[in-house]
Amino acid sequence: MGMTNFNHIRVLRLTGLIVYLCTGTPLLTSWATHRLDLLHSPSFALLLWTLSYLVFGILYLLITENLGSRSHVGVRLFGLLLMTAAALMTGWYSHSGLSATMLVVVAVVLPWLVPSRVGVAWIVLQTICLTALFSTFAEFKANILFSLLQACLYTALAMPGFVASMVASQQADEREAQRRLNSELRATRALLAESTRIAERMRIARELHDLVGHHLTALSLNLEVASHLSNESAAEHVRKAQSTARLLLADVREAVSELRQDDAIDLTQALQSLIDGVPSMSVHLNTPPRFSVEDPRRAQMLLRCVQEIITNTAKHASARNLWLAFTYDDENRLNLHARDDGRGTAAILPGNGLSGMRERLAEFGGDVTVESGAGQGFALHVRLPLGEASVLAHTPSRFEPPALSLT
Repeated sequence: MGMTNFNHIRVLRLTGLIVYLCTGTPLLTSWATHRLDLLHSPSFALLLWTLSYLVFGILYLLITENLGSRSHVGVRLFGLLLMTAAALMTGWYSHSGLSATMLVVVAVVLPWLVPSRVGVAWIVLQTICLTALFSTFAEFKANILFSLLQACLYTALAMPGFVASMVASQQADEREAQRRLNSELRATRALLAESTRIAERMRIARELHDLVGHHLTALSLNLEVASHLSNESAAEHVRKAQSTARLLLADVREAVSELRQDDAIDLTQALQSLIDGVPSMSVHLNTPPRFSVEDPRRAQMLLRCVQEIITNTAKHASARNLWLAFTYDDENRLNLHARDDGRGTAAILPGNGLSGMRERLAEFGGDVTVESGAGQGFALHVRLPLGEASVLAHTPSRFEPPALSLT
């Protein structure tokens, strides 16, 4: 059960934090002051050493918060650059290899923010900076080759962390892609089950109309003939049988009409399949009592829109909650109102997902509007004409609660 809830991102973040704390232990002992005294460093060197160390830790906690998210990538990259500078400053003021150990932590964070090639280039630049830093130490006597060898040793220690973090990042992306595919598969399976149910209802309606209805019509005609050929005492019973046959035929016709009319696809189960298992976010779904769409293409398009909303919110919004509310303006217009409690944005730049959603809705005469603000979350309103024929008088309205089911 413990492995089921295992979160490798949290473990990586904790590991980096432990390494960072370990590099700060010299500040808690007299080694730091003795080191600076031997180097005849100025009195404020210890303060700058401590300040650089604290800046590195604060930036690390901020950057690794919600590490798997793709939001604020630019800001995080700038923070990572400041982390690298803070690590080098720590080594400069301490005249030690503590900066190299702190750069190992930077190497662990890199795969979550930049592509692997950029990460490797970043580590190479770190190695060059370490070489230049080590060459200023009195112990190395400005020997560039020896400084480079020392920097390469620390880089060799950083590479396993970089590779392990890169593999973890790729696995996280693959798991998310697999989760989305599984959700779409379950939703498609629910739609298929609904289509099968509707097809079976239509088959039963045809059987009732073609077999039972025709036979009852023939029976009613034969009873009509029998009522004219029989004597008075028998004719009375024939007329009663004829009346019963007519009532039964009317009931069959009404049942056939109801079976043919209730051919809409119920989307509740399909939507539930999409929202189940969304990581790091709670999705709240609100639907009308009778939530169905007759056109299979519209049903599929609605599911694609919901999937796109969930994916974009999980990737970019840094939200903890997403609310999806479906309502009807009338029998022929469906509304979807989606909002989250994420960071929001002052400037909305439509991406491929939002543009694709607009294109899908435009095919059916629908539209989508977007509202957002910095720190106010993201809101999206979808309007879709259903293009359905008027319902029969005996068909339950969408605004009525569903009837009791025996299944």
